[in-house]
Formats: sequence, structure tokens, C-alpha cells
Amino acid sequence: MAPDTEQVAVRLAQQIEASGPISIAEYMRVANTAYYGGADPLGAAGDFITAPEISQMFGEMVGIWLSDIWLRHGSPSGCYYVELGPGRGTLAADALRTMKRFGWEPSVHFVENSPALRAKQSQAVPHATFHDNLDSLPSDAPMFIVANEFFDALPVRQMILSHAGWQERVVVRDRGSRFAAMPGAPIADTVIPEHFRVAAVGSIYETCPDAAAIMQTLSHRLAQRGGAMLTIDYGYTQPGLGSTLQAVRNHQYADPFADPGNCDLTAHVNFLDLARRAENSGLAVAGPTGQGAWLSGLGIDQRAQSLMRAHPDRAADINAARKRLVHRESMGALFKVMATYAKDWPKPEGFGP
Repeated sequence: MAPDTEQVAVRLAQQIEASGPISIAEYMRVANTAYYGGADPLGAAGDFITAPEISQMFGEMVGIWLSDIWLRHGSPSGCYYVELGPGRGTLAADALRTMKRFGWEPSVHFVENSPALRAKQSQAVPHATFHDNLDSLPSDAPMFIVANEFFDALPVRQMILSHAGWQERVVVRDRGSRFAAMPGAPIADTVIPEHFRVAAVGSIYETCPDAAAIMQTLSHRLAQRGGAMLTIDYGYTQPGLGSTLQAVRNHQYADPFADPGNCDLTAHVNFLDLARRAENSGLAVAGPTGQGAWLSGLGIDQRAQSLMRAHPDRAADINAARKRLVHRESMGALFKVMATYAKDWPKPEGFGP
């Protein structure tokens, strides 16, 4: 990791000592900003691997899905391909290569803050335009937006029920360079959904204000200009109680409070809330459905067979990658796929009747 990440714990400790405990959301924001800004965290030599890095088939299926909507809407010109947090640019490169086969070469826009990842993305997709946030994205034509494992890295807010009532969950100094979570300031019960307000002491309710704001902004633009958004992430469709905050380092789960800035902090995505934000902005919603079912519906099995025939020496690896993406015990069930799209656009494929 870059030297800056080594100072994250020190900076957080100084902030807490100077101003008091910080929210889980602030802790996660500071830690992940340093983590993603430090180095490329992907791949065998990094901390985790995403679906596009497992196999080209994943990006190809995304490209087919986007092209199908574009073609059925009459192949409109001037559309934009927008990806949020595009990793190494692998998904975009595979999707765009596939889209070109259908005669479509949209302008490419990446929303990315990490200098290390921007360098990799520039190599994979040299003609991409970069944006620090949503504000500078073009808004004069339909957008086709892809968010693969983007929302899970956004900071979550947590509330915990104690004998004194619902309180903000905050981070304090524990011992040495460690941190710990504990109940903080009281919050109004109205922050908690009514059906969760009466719960067992110790229950945690989790929200992600950043995810809600981003989905609302993009949904408003899609409602105005047309297009579709594809969200792929691990998460849940029926909110419950409990913390989903987790850390990954060297492909293993780690303590989220042990080494901020040197591990990937994530939380499960609330797909129901994202869907409601889209619907409130006037969009239609398809899904969410399991990643395995979605990929199978788009033809990943047939694509795997084609690749195995073309590369018989790699047949075992290709089939293993397909299983990892599709099977329930791997990514097929945990990862969900949801489409949000303008109501006068075609219903997307891959979500059943």
C-alpha cells in the first residue's frame, strides 16, 4: 500500500482525540478513501477479486444485455456508457468489445477517484473520460450505467438499540492502534422504520445515505433523458436488523476496526431501498434476481462452451470460472442483479417473464 495508508490509523486517532467519537460512516469513508487511493487492490496479489476479473464472460454478458436494450429501442445515437467505480476497466473493455460487434460504440465515462485505478482503467479503455463525481457526467443523451460492486463500498450509518433507546453507533479508540464500536448519541425513533423500533437490545439498523443519494440522482437523469442502469452487488432484498460491515484483506475476512486503510471495508447493499429510489424518480425496475440466474438467462453457458471449443487447453479453467460466477454456493445467489430504466424503454432481458 502507499505510505498514506500507514497514517490512516494515526489520523483517525487524532480526530477522535480532538473531537470525540466518529460515526461508523465517517470511519468507513476515511478508511476506504485511503485504501482505494493507495494501490490496486484487485487480483491474486491484492485483497479481493471481482466478477470481471474472474472471466471475460461476465463483461461480455453485460455488453450483450446493454446492446439488446439499445437495439430494441431503435439504436439511438449519442448514448453514453457510464461505469461507477470501474475497477481495472476490465468489465468495460469486455462489454465495449461485445457492443462493437452489434455496431455500437458509445462515448465512455468513468466515475473514479483512485489515481491507481484510473491508471489501470486508462490502459484498458484509453478513450474513457474520467469524473470525480456525478456532477460532471453528461446529461444531454440517454445513459447506460453499470455499477458492479460499487454500492457495497459506500459508507453505512449504523444505529444500535441500548437500554436507553436507539443510539448512533460510533467508533472510539480502543487500545494501541485499534479501534472499537460503541453506542453514541441518542437518535430520534423516527429514523428507524416503525416495524424495527421495538427490538432486542443490541439490535443494529443500517442505512447507506450515499447510496440513496446516488441512485436518486442517476434515476432522475434516466427519467429525463432515457436509458438504463445495471446494478450488480452482494446484498439483500428484504431489510433486517444486524451489522453487515465487513473487512477483507489478502482474500480473507479481517477485523474492520484493526487496520483502517489497509483493508477493504464493505457492507451489504439494500436493493429494496435502491429500487424505491428509482421508482420514486419515475423509473421502472426489473429484479433484483440472483447473478447466476441472470447470467444463465443471457447465455453464459453457451458462451463458455464456445470458449472451451476455441481453447481446449483452457477448458477446465473456463468451466471453473463459469461455475464461480453462476453456482449458488459461489457468487450466483449472494450477488444480486437489478435493472432500473426509463418507462418508455424496453423491458430488459434476464429477469424472467
